[in-house]
Amino acid sequence: MIKPNLPTILTMGEPSGIGGEIALKAWLSNHNELPPFCIIDSPARLQNICSSLSLNTNITEVSSIEETANVFSKSLPVLPLKLPEDAIPGELNALNSPAVILAIKEAVKLVQTGRANAVVTNPIHKNILYKSGFSYPGHTEYLASLANIETEPVMMLVSERLRVIPVTRHVSIREAINNLTSELIVETAVIADKALRQDFGISNPRIAIAGLNPHAGEGGVMGNEEKTFIEPAIHILAEKGLSVTGPEPPDTLFHHQARTTYDVVLCMYHDQALIPIKTLDFETAVNVTLGLPFIRTSPDHGTALNIAGKGSASEKSLIAALRMANKMAYNRSKLLTNND
Repeated sequence: MIKPNLPTILTMGEPSGIGGEIALKAWLSNHNELPPFCIIDSPARLQNICSSLSLNTNITEVSSIEETANVFSKSLPVLPLKLPEDAIPGELNALNSPAVILAIKEAVKLVQTGRANAVVTNPIHKNILYKSGFSYPGHTEYLASLANIETEPVMMLVSERLRVIPVTRHVSIREAINNLTSELIVETAVIADKALRQDFGISNPRIAIAGLNPHAGEGGVMGNEEKTFIEPAIHILAEKGLSVTGPEPPDTLFHHQARTTYDVVLCMYHDQALIPIKTLDFETAVNVTLGLPFIRTSPDHGTALNIAGKGSASEKSLIAALRMANKMAYNRSKLLTNND
């Protein structure tokens, strides 16, 4: 069972990106209010960032995550991880990629063994990892492999004003249409419904399902995908007892009044989901992976190599990810306790 008082484990992410900077800033600006977290990283790298950016973050190297509670109020706890090469902001180095992957693996091990309540991942740079033999499309798929699950995990983007799920993710529009099926929509919605209940405390989640075409196809005049696989999926979900509506015209789904009618939107492709949430809450949206046996959140942005080392990176999304992970752990623990 998850214990909500356990610390959260944060991964290093791409060492040449902004992950270290935002972790240091998150602790510096909010450690009196944030739930305790520990980062797997190179202490020397973090110290270099502090020096170069004149950050007054205190850093303490710890030998185990259990030391987090005693250290966190005075300094950022760091589980040490050696980098083969010095990380230069903005300059990718494939020699450091194995350490990036190891940080994720070690973080998952800590949560799987009940020593951390959740994993929060700093952004990785997939292209440089591929050069080191990383064979997964991204974080989500690698985490699923580490969890040894066969069901495809679901990516949900969450902010104070909106929750969205892209049914298809990092593929072209053409591939997205080819990949969409009633089965995929049903599987995604079922995972979302369960997660909203256990991790977000919503007893009867309301799921809006977006159409693919303009005006949701307008009865087949603008495309037949809605009739072919979206409407059948909605019928199956309704028969399963889920509260679903749709197919909804995508262009009217995201204004204020519409957002009061649902708890999450299932979108048919990546940008249909991410454009509205990044427009509404660019700095504070959080990436949450659903369908894993452990909790994982992440800032909703990339490695930002173009601003790495300049001191301008915002820690707001990471802070939101840390808070959300802790809240999800609390909700899941509470539900499991009530069901015992």
